[in-house]
Amino acid sequence: MPLKEIGAFLLVLVAVFLFGNLWFHFVEAILRRIKSRFSRRRKPPAWHPFPSDKEE
Repeated sequence: MPLKEIGAFLLVLVAVFLFGNLWFHFVEAILRRIKSRFSRRRKPPAWHPFPSDKEE
């Protein structure tokens, strides 16, 4: 393949990558706004809370 075809192919791959990255962040932002509308708490609770100090 000539050098121009390889460069054009790489340019198309970069364009597809950038479009996919922008699309992902766009969809994630929309989902975050939808979740914030329907959830009561802004911050999720701790997944593993520390045990209380009741051993004394």
